[in-house]
Amino acid sequence: MQLTIQASGDNVQAISYLLSKNPNNLYERNHKGHLVRLFYSKFTESEMEATIFVTPDPIELVKNNANSYDITHYINDREFAVSSIFCSLIRSALGTALNGQPKEEHLEWVNHPFSFQFNFGPVVSTLSDNQLRELFEPIGYEVIITRPEIQYSFDIKDRSSARTISLKGMKTLQDGLRHLFVLIPVIDNYKHYYIDEKEIEKLERYGEGWLDDHPMRDFIYRQSLRFKEVYSIVENKKPEMKKDEKERKVRLNDLRYEKIVDTVSQMHPSSVVDFGSGEGKLSVRLGFIEGVKEILAVEPSESASIKALGRFDKVKDKEKFVVPETLWGSLFYYDERLKNKDVIILCEVIEHIDEYRLPKVMDTILHDYQPRALIITTPNREYNEVYDMDDSLRHNDHRFEWTRAEFHQWCTSRNHDGFYDLRFEGIGEEHATQGFPTQMCVFERKED
Repeated sequence: MQLTIQASGDNVQAISYLLSKNPNNLYERNHKGHLVRLFYSKFTESEMEATIFVTPDPIELVKNNANSYDITHYINDREFAVSSIFCSLIRSALGTALNGQPKEEHLEWVNHPFSFQFNFGPVVSTLSDNQLRELFEPIGYEVIITRPEIQYSFDIKDRSSARTISLKGMKTLQDGLRHLFVLIPVIDNYKHYYIDEKEIEKLERYGEGWLDDHPMRDFIYRQSLRFKEVYSIVENKKPEMKKDEKERKVRLNDLRYEKIVDTVSQMHPSSVVDFGSGEGKLSVRLGFIEGVKEILAVEPSESASIKALGRFDKVKDKEKFVVPETLWGSLFYYDERLKNKDVIILCEVIEHIDEYRLPKVMDTILHDYQPRALIITTPNREYNEVYDMDDSLRHNDHRFEWTRAEFHQWCTSRNHDGFYDLRFEGIGEEHATQGFPTQMCVFERKED
């Protein structure tokens, strides 16, 4: 992961004072186990080129992570791609320039614009090329996006999914870096650090003078704060908002849970199976449904199940709560304990499974387990246009996302013996043409 800063024109040597880095020396620091280097490859009266790059320690990245034993840490691209991790590792090295605080004799250059080109990569993101341009072009950059060609040993060329981004524009060094430190984490598929109200303060500090006027301001805030409810705090700060609009926005995930709980409650079940229960957020809500006596939270991840147990233990009103039983399990293996239950739930699960494997999963559920009802929710791909996502998927682990017609056809085809009645509903804020963000199908077994 690296960032190259190029500049041309008069007085470009002053940039070394803003960076507070001697062009004759290699800057090298060990930052929490990760090696950060900065060097100048060109430094003349009219041209300057400096590169900062990081050689991370992949073990150090997950040392304090609760999921550090998850095998995916050893096969992902996090230690190679420019990301929120990269920004956090180089922040101290570029702090003088980022904060506009060089030595007093060089302060005059802080607000001096130079002809810059910022090159950074590789970038691995679910955002399309068009979305990337829409992030940078409104703030005055010419954007060039390239993909390296891959030459295979059997002489077939292909293009990598990783991209390199080049930004050209007349900017001050401080403005350029602040743009990058706000927008690189937006490009990132997910952040590695805890997000709280301090993240808002950082966005407001680095975004001062440009972010409020950016046409994709709301998208930038959603991407930056998407793993924490603090986004609602930003919404409440909008001066044009009416009082009744300042209510905390309900997250789509919560709307799904509410819809599922309401649907299950109307069925008056005594036993419920939450497949792919994760950290137990839905299972906790199911535990308060009147009449339910058994909840099986089935999850293949041990670390997620441990978090779920902690969540169940923290429930205060234990008298009205049925504690879910956590089961290690998978949709691909038959489990006698799951047979003949009243309700089985697959909440945002099927899109994480390869399509060709789904028929076997459905046959196991409908013909082997034979629940009285099956509830499935999944993203509606058509709604992605409302999110300005083009052809991107909502999560980098999604194998597919279906349109309403595709989901309807698939559910109907899986009910090939006609044992179940099907009911389709939507969840979230409905769009006039694109439907609901989440689609749900309820399979209810016909009476004999």
